[in-house]
Parts: sequence; structure tokens; C-alpha cells
Amino acid sequence: MPVPDSGNYAALGYSSSPGSPKRIAFIRNHYVGRSFLQPSQLIRDFNVRVKLNLIPELVKGKRVIIVDDSIVRGTTCKTRVNTLKEAGAKEVHVRVSCPPHMHPCVYGIDFPDRRKLMAANYSIDDIRKYLNADSLAYLSQDGMVNATGLKKESFCMACYDGDYPVPYDPKVDKHIMERRRARVEGLAEALAKEEKQIKLL
Repeated sequence: MPVPDSGNYAALGYSSSPGSPKRIAFIRNHYVGRSFLQPSQLIRDFNVRVKLNLIPELVKGKRVIIVDDSIVRGTTCKTRVNTLKEAGAKEVHVRVSCPPHMHPCVYGIDFPDRRKLMAANYSIDDIRKYLNADSLAYLSQDGMVNATGLKKESFCMACYDGDYPVPYDPKVDKHIMERRRARVEGLAEALAKEEKQIKLL
């Protein structure tokens, strides 16, 4: 079964092998925004629960393979696995249609901090245990590229292999405006205190 909508096409390909029928057991609520982009983990967890509604009858007592496009922080995938097991799934196996995210994206995708990338800090078996999954497997980098029919050079692979094709300044990231604002506010506060002290003198 796919995690909609990101896992739909990978699940379709996976289910083409004998004995792996595809079922749509998660129904997506299209009126909920991307959980991945929410500012706090609490909001992300809530959105994951609201975003995907499970049809328990399709998974109860069955060995389930869920297919998704990626695991970044791992928190949303863990919620999905637990939801399936709470609904009575006998086993839950996770398949990911890309390699592990080992490096931060510095070009605009919202995972700039390597400390928050599961695959950069834990082994695949550690991630499996965290997800509460019975097994976990990623598509290899070569397998992902081969599936496209294009050359590897056609893609940026930096988040998988750390090879950044365009030079970048590590000081310039998504938080640069917030840091600038904090400096300006801190300077204004310091000037106000200084003016107050001068008046007292």
C-alpha cells in the first residue's frame, strides 16, 4: 500500500511483482497542508493523524508493506506504522523509493540540519526499531537513477552522497533573515539601555 500521494507510483511498481497486490488503505485528506513543513513536531504529528485516514478492514490481520518516497526525520513514518499496528496489521514492512538522506539540502528544500536527518545519525536497523517496523529497505542510488532512464549527471544527488554540484556559502541558510532581525533587535535594545543610562547621569 502506498503512502499517498508521494508513494503512489513506487507502490504501483512494487505491486507488479507476483503476490504483492496493491491496496489503497490510507485515504488522504487534501485539505491539510504538508506536515513536513510545519514549524513544530507537535503540529506535524497532529497533521499526520488528520491528513491520512486508515481503512482498518484492509489491513487487519495482514502483512502490510507501506511504500513512501522518503524518510527524513522519521517521525511521520513512525506514526503511520503505529497506526497500522493499532488497526491490527500483523506485520508492517517499510519500503522507501529513494536512498537514505545523509546530507542536508542547501539549495532550498527544508532539511538544512544534518542533526535532524535520521539516516545521517543512525543505522538502518536503528531506524527500523525507531519506526517500530518489521523490516526497512531503501532503494539504492543506482536503482533510483536507473528507474528514470536518465544519466546520474542529470540530477542533484547531494542529499544522498554529499556531492554538492554548485558552490554555496554555509553562512547563508534559511534562517539568515531571522538572525539578522535578532541582531537588529539586540542592537536596538542595547542602544535603548545606553540612552536610559545617559539620562540617569
